[in-house]
Amino acid sequence: MRKHFVVDTNVLLHSAESLHSFADNVVVLPMSVIEELDKFKSRNDELGRNARRVIRDLDQLRTRGRLRDGVEMANGGMLRIFLERDNLADCGMDLSVPDNRILAVAYTLHQQGERVIFVSKDINARLKADALGLDVMDFEKQKVNFDELYTGNREIAVPGAVIEEFYNNEVIELSGFDLFPNEFVLLRDEENAKHTALARARDAEHLAHLNPNYESAWNIRTRSKEQRMAMELLLDPKVEVVTLVGQAGTGKTLLALAAALESTLHFKRYDKILVSRPIIPLGKDLGYMPGGKDEKLSHWMQPIFDNLFYLMSTAKERENNHGDAQEENVRQKITKLMDASILEMEALTYIRGRSIPKQYVIVDEAQNLTPHEVKTIISRAGEGTKMVLTGDPYQIDNPYLDSSSNGLTYTVERLKGIPLHGHVTLRKSERSNLAAVAADYL
Repeated sequence: MRKHFVVDTNVLLHSAESLHSFADNVVVLPMSVIEELDKFKSRNDELGRNARRVIRDLDQLRTRGRLRDGVEMANGGMLRIFLERDNLADCGMDLSVPDNRILAVAYTLHQQGERVIFVSKDINARLKADALGLDVMDFEKQKVNFDELYTGNREIAVPGAVIEEFYNNEVIELSGFDLFPNEFVLLRDEENAKHTALARARDAEHLAHLNPNYESAWNIRTRSKEQRMAMELLLDPKVEVVTLVGQAGTGKTLLALAAALESTLHFKRYDKILVSRPIIPLGKDLGYMPGGKDEKLSHWMQPIFDNLFYLMSTAKERENNHGDAQEENVRQKITKLMDASILEMEALTYIRGRSIPKQYVIVDEAQNLTPHEVKTIISRAGEGTKMVLTGDPYQIDNPYLDSSSNGLTYTVERLKGIPLHGHVTLRKSERSNLAAVAADYL
């Protein structure tokens, strides 16, 4: 007996490919879903692009027969559009609400004896469906198990002789652990817990020393083992994609910006620095904010500017805190970099379609992106470009994403075996004692 998957609009907007992701079963789209897609199709963001793609796919399927009756898809499944003017079973909800009409379609098919599964990324809609006695599910094709997310490092207990061998040689072989490329390993003596060594995996069986030139960047020294690992990846030009996961205050953005300045201005490895963030302020776009594009970005990029202010001020200036004079001096340094096109702030909305060669690209708050959006961004990278994605999966503002389905954690898990990718999970807050307490207890 074929399953009938009644698909909510948000699933199609999340991934246009979801239409073909239910194997040889029946995909049911209520007419309300088609109407909602029509409302999104004129938008210039990822939601609009997905809506247009789904509509084009449906139009192509229409050539195979009447969608109302159901048409066969290439994967062996069937696509059917359910006309809601047909008799809907009384589900006890207000059918003037589009979401309720979609649920009513699922309920009607269920009452007709079909094996129905309601698919939605809207938690509230799933709760309603469950209350109606329907089987429900999130769209899980691009989900990972967050509880088992790759951390980028591990600890291995070894005989003391192995640690001595490591200190005496540039590279040692360590078999039987199936290490990932660029994974960090803390070797700990089985008999003396204080006897340790920090190594980086070259491949599944070989460990190498960390580069002593990568211990600091732009006068910023790392404060923890995880930060040292992150700096190693951020400064290594051979690692072209870096993902950093951590709670607020762990230093993700500060380390990335420091490494970007060091790599671009000191090592001259890149022509410019491009910093971007997804724009999800209460569901509104930049167009709702006052001023032109640059003025709008200055508000949304304020967390980036805060970190730049810290990096561009000297240790003496930070210690003496000369107030307005110091702030103006630092502001001039940042403005000079931007005027020289060495530093650029850009909204992710404007990155699609661009080719980005030889740039150090930082995408902050990447946990608010879908897997497809992250793919779109990384695919913009031209020759010689480095991509850094940072974020906190516990702080997601996108209502249809969670810690397991967002683009950042998906990228971590999918790329962990690729030599040009490196990842570190930062655990300890280094911002202040108060910030650390808040991260741990609140």
